[in-house]
Amino acid sequence: MMWNNLPSDLLANIFSYLPPPSLARAMAACRHWHDCGRTSAAGYKICGHQYPPWFIALPTRNNNLCFVHNSIENTWHLLNLDHVPSLTRPVSTIAGHGLILFKSVGGVPIRLTVCNPFTGWFHPLPLLRKPRTNPAVGVIEGGPDRFQLYVAGGMSEAASSGAASYEPTLETFDSKSNKWTVIGSMPVEFAVRLTVWTPNESVYSNGVLYWMTSARAYSIMGFEIGSNKWAELSVPMGDTLEFATLITRVGKLAVIGGVHGGYVVVWERGDDGEWVMIEKIACELGNRFMSSKCVGIEGCVCLYKEIGSGMMVWRSDEDSEDKWVWNSIEGCNRVSGKRIENCPIKGLFLHPNLTFSIGLKATTEIENKD
Repeated sequence: MMWNNLPSDLLANIFSYLPPPSLARAMAACRHWHDCGRTSAAGYKICGHQYPPWFIALPTRNNNLCFVHNSIENTWHLLNLDHVPSLTRPVSTIAGHGLILFKSVGGVPIRLTVCNPFTGWFHPLPLLRKPRTNPAVGVIEGGPDRFQLYVAGGMSEAASSGAASYEPTLETFDSKSNKWTVIGSMPVEFAVRLTVWTPNESVYSNGVLYWMTSARAYSIMGFEIGSNKWAELSVPMGDTLEFATLITRVGKLAVIGGVHGGYVVVWERGDDGEWVMIEKIACELGNRFMSSKCVGIEGCVCLYKEIGSGMMVWRSDEDSEDKWVWNSIEGCNRVSGKRIENCPIKGLFLHPNLTFSIGLKATTEIENKD
């Protein structure tokens, strides 16, 4: 009875202290709690993330399944993504909004879509101003109700002569305006390399959006948002690394890579632009993950292979942000008593969110009215 008489804002504040699984159960109790829970979930973004991100494992051969690891309870769950079209592939996450970013594939001009795997919400974004295939895609989160996407390079549509060419332009999408805008040209050599060696997830650090090429010799291309300038950075041991991934650590740009001989090494870029080795994994662990993939988010990095192979997670210690520790996670072999067949995956991180992205929700409602 007491709970029924609590003001909505007070109840929402109480809910803000619940971890995502408990909040989801509370929201299922009644309509009043559901509405308060939505307000509370939005508050996660405003107050900062109180809980570590969840690991998302998307099978590379099945777009309709999504395995998620609850880092709080150390449990695996299976979600169905039946609404995701087959000719799409995951690009990255808009982690603070709880969204997975997908791109169209199959030789057609790219179209991006966003999906909340926990609510099933799926929303195609508008078409780009300049149709292109296979560009690099970058993500910048601008707060609780806004994010921006950047698309660079790619192949333009074939002209009347029948020959396609590299697209040396950059355009950006703003979730508040729900529009793409061409913001300028880019060096052709950057457009070519971003298209041919299409990067993995982007990293945003200190006003610069970075991509790393997907093949040796690895190199990093950075776009400074404020000045619209491009620059190339070297990668430590870029011509010999077995794998390499860009991450951010305590706001600084870092590279994690596998070194021949069984070591996994982390380098951090200092204020002077020099790379400094800050972490080296023991040989026996390095050998286990030498041919692995890597994904990172601020405060957490994961080395992984297949869904059932287990993962190694490097995250900031609860007592000290500057101190990071390695922990192992068992692979997902069973969910709800059912055996899971081992398969290759693409790993991502995100913070569970039970609300829509505010700006996109508004534009969706307008589209539905039309």
